[in-house]
Amino acid sequence: MVGVDLARGVAVLGMYAAHVGPDPSVGGFQGGLMELAQGRSAALFAFLAGVSIVFITGRQSPMTGRAGRQAVVRVVVRAVVLVGLGTALTMTGTSIEVILAYYGVCFLLVLPLYRLRPAALAAIAAGSVLVLPQALFVVQRSIDHGSWAEAVTRHDLLAHVGGTDGVIGLMFTGDYPVLAWVPFLIAGMAVARLDLRSATVRARLAMTGGALALVGYGGSWLALHLIPGVVPGISSFGVDAERGGARSAWWSDAAGFPTGDGDTTSWLWAASPHSETTLSVIAGTGVALLVLVVCTEAVARWGAVRRLAMPVIAVGSMSLTVYVAHILAVSALGLDLGDLPGPPMAVLLAFAAAAMLLAVVWSFFFRRGPLEYALNRATRISRYVA
Repeated sequence: MVGVDLARGVAVLGMYAAHVGPDPSVGGFQGGLMELAQGRSAALFAFLAGVSIVFITGRQSPMTGRAGRQAVVRVVVRAVVLVGLGTALTMTGTSIEVILAYYGVCFLLVLPLYRLRPAALAAIAAGSVLVLPQALFVVQRSIDHGSWAEAVTRHDLLAHVGGTDGVIGLMFTGDYPVLAWVPFLIAGMAVARLDLRSATVRARLAMTGGALALVGYGGSWLALHLIPGVVPGISSFGVDAERGGARSAWWSDAAGFPTGDGDTTSWLWAASPHSETTLSVIAGTGVALLVLVVCTEAVARWGAVRRLAMPVIAVGSMSLTVYVAHILAVSALGLDLGDLPGPPMAVLLAFAAAAMLLAVVWSFFFRRGPLEYALNRATRISRYVA
């Protein structure tokens, strides 16, 4: 669906902004725009990854029999490729925290749910968002105060090959811990099971997205202002007072992130994009829903929007290629993302313009992006499944 590609293009360009754009500390409209991209674009991409899984395994009617088994193999191959590709990109040494390997693990974890109906998927998504962030907090405390994680990492082939924390990092301690990010994919799967071509469905999803964003961000704002000890607790781990301090943690990363050291229960009330809390995931899911609805509604109602947004749609149609390309470009150019040469906004605009130009030109001649084509070829092994 063109609207989904448009939303995916917005997510990829949002990650460009988070990685090579100006720091939100510049303030003003520019700083606010960059702040919006922080974390929320990755959450949107994760949400749309769940949508993609359902598209592969059967939209409103899940595939069964041999077709279903072949679809499962296609998803598994994609997951393995993403883990390998993400690990390889991490080894390039850029300061970008590559998200692909985390997504690959999420694919494997949610795959057993692919036959469920929308109501069941929505219920599981709700349950996971209420339970998993708290479980992550407990596991992270266990890692901080124990040695079991180090013992696991010593025997982790992925950790040795990639020079990372391996499975422990992907599941619990990385920048996108699977335990807190998998609810985004399940929510995306639930939405993809619905008829997104229906204006009524889109209207209901818009109301749901708005309600989730209000609950997530509004609940965090109330907690930060009304619950004693929350703001001092967050402040005790060091915050940027000039950017709003701890009280900004209801929506902004300005207050920093949970450090993983000591008692950080106050962070469980934050909704900032990288706090990995229940309120954060609820809010991020709401924003993702709203973006998806706006994109699908816009291209369905107004042909002019579809034509004007074609460069972003092209980016979304080859999102893996474009995402990988910007990391390779950062590595090849030797960009120090903490001290970019020239005006930082100019760097972001150059990256975005190059991505859209290349995507548009490529789409004139080929149906899929180069990495998308390679991935599709790799999944042809599914044809041998009986």
